[in-house]
Parts: sequence; C-alpha cells; structure tokens
Amino acid sequence: MTTFTVWKYDEPEAAQRTARILQDAAADGLVTVVDHAVVSWPPGADAPTMHHSHDAGRRTVGWGAFWGALVGTLFLAPVAGAAVGAAAGGAKRAVDAVGIDEEQLERIRSEVTPGTSALFAVTEGADLDRLGERFHGVGGRLVETNLTPAERSTLAEVFDV
Repeated sequence: MTTFTVWKYDEPEAAQRTARILQDAAADGLVTVVDHAVVSWPPGADAPTMHHSHDAGRRTVGWGAFWGALVGTLFLAPVAGAAVGAAAGGAKRAVDAVGIDEEQLERIRSEVTPGTSALFAVTEGADLDRLGERFHGVGGRLVETNLTPAERSTLAEVFDV
C-alpha cells in the first residue's frame, strides 16, 4: 500500500535529519521511499523553503512538480492573490488528483509555521515495527496521512507519537 504522510517538527532543521533516517531505513530494506520532500521555515522568513530529494530515480520530474504544486498550494496561493490565480488553480488540481482535500491542506497549513519544518513522504511496504525503532525519540508529530484510523493508531504507537 502506498502511504502519504506529513510529519511536523518544532525546529527548522529537524525534518531534514528525519529524512536522512528515512533514507537509511530504505537502504536497509525497511521501507520503500517512493519520494519525499522537506519543508523548512526558519524563524523570520516570509515563506518556507522546500527541498525535493529525487528518490531512487523514480519519475523525479513528476514528483518535483507534485511537491511544487503542494507547497505552492499550501503556502503561496493563500497570500499570492489573483496574479497567480491560474497557476494556483493548476496546482490545486494536481493536489486534488492525489486525494488531498482542502481540509487536509488547511490542517497542514496551520501546523507548518515559522520556526518549524515538515517531512512529506510517499512510501510503500513499511515494516512499522522495525522502522519505528529507527524513529523512536526523534520527536515530530503526524499531521496528515491517508492511513486508516487503525493504521494511524499503530503508527502512533510504534513511532511513540
């Protein structure tokens, strides 16, 4: 099953550290990382920055466009106004196409604020027990996922969140 998750951290650098743990876990066969992006919002910055990783050579242009559309929809469209209306509409359609609704966008938008960071990940086939050992004590909070309520509960328990 393919899983979309967003993890929020209370430090601008924390999501990048967690992304490295995720990549190491993928190298050890604990999860397949389809792709991921890190959003960091340093205190005092007008907007966050996004780093897309180009995981495993998998259609990186498509994923780059997706992450750009998602981050643009989250943080640029609400303040950019009519000047970028058409582009924002295209970005919104791209995000809708993967099943992320306005309520989810708003939840993410309200959580990722100046002084924080977030790890956005699309993964498959995770061994949650072993993966959870890697993330134990890292901190962070699950903001959004397409997992069922039972899977979310397991994830929260395993990852100690």
